[in-house]
Amino acid sequence: MGQIKVTKAPIEGLYIIEPAVHGDERGYFMETYNKKDMEEAGLNMEFVQDNQSMSVKGVLRGLHFQKQYPQGKLVRVIKGTVFDVAVDLRKDSSTYGQWYGVELSEENKKQFYISEGFAHGFLVLSDSAEFCYKVTDFYHPGDEGGVAWNDPEIGIDWPISEDMELILSEKDKHWKGLKDTFQF
Repeated sequence: MGQIKVTKAPIEGLYIIEPAVHGDERGYFMETYNKKDMEEAGLNMEFVQDNQSMSVKGVLRGLHFQKQYPQGKLVRVIKGTVFDVAVDLRKDSSTYGQWYGVELSEENKKQFYISEGFAHGFLVLSDSAEFCYKVTDFYHPGDEGGVAWNDPEIGIDWPISEDMELILSEKDKHWKGLKDTFQF
């Protein structure tokens, strides 16, 4: 493999991506995406859009998904630290409703690839964080769905410190639990 190490997470469809970082007294250089390395790891996605956001400490975004036009996402943090989470929403999956989380930071330079069929969210742990992600489909207004970030059925162990004040968008305050969102 080349400059990017790809490791499967415990839930099928989730991957930790670790770029080789080449540093010296001037700074560092790294490849954040290499199609050849990804294909060698069995990932054959095609990205159509790059997005970037900035959030302050305590912001929890999620858990979001696209209903009819699901997106695969390659996410990373270029400033600060976040706890990033994916929840399996694939109804025929043996890990349906399970979650996996990873800390992404400017220091560890890890990336997280989340395949289509997952809800995604993150919590900002540092004073602020800049978050970048590539997606495999365009955003379609009106197609967004969500699941409650604190759904006890999912049971995400968010690293919320005692001094942290959670900041949620209005829509993220009102998403329902997994059972109420997906009635099979």
